[in-house]
Amino acid sequence: MGKKAPLGLYAARRLKEKYKWKRWHDYEYKRKHLRLREKYDPLGGAPMARGIVLEKVGLEARQPHSGLRKAVKVQLAKTGAIVLAFAPGDGALNVIDEHDEVLIAGIGGSRGRSLGDIPGVRYQVIKVNNVDLQAILKGKKEKPTR
Repeated sequence: MGKKAPLGLYAARRLKEKYKWKRWHDYEYKRKHLRLREKYDPLGGAPMARGIVLEKVGLEARQPHSGLRKAVKVQLAKTGAIVLAFAPGDGALNVIDEHDEVLIAGIGGSRGRSLGDIPGVRYQVIKVNNVDLQAILKGKKEKPTR
């Protein structure tokens, strides 16, 4: 038999300590307080990151969908990590070239994971050479040449 909760008039301190100790069995509490997101996140805990495009990649969609999902391999300026970032929009890959500077952010999957049928891609491209990608695709802005 395990220990029972302390009872009595002066039991509050012991109850608080017991509650504090038990919280470490909670997955999210433990990850937050050991700062595992910042430690192992390629973006270093930041919501967005700048990087240089290394190459363009076509990824096959997961079952039951078919087709190539256009993505780019990006080397981050802050950490030097290489990540895959989805290029959203029709003809987005035609706009993005190798050695372009891009801004990436999380794609919005649950718990910071990949979204939808794109396997292993956790980020998406937001800006190309400091210009909004969607504005370039709609024809509202020109992509600057470096």
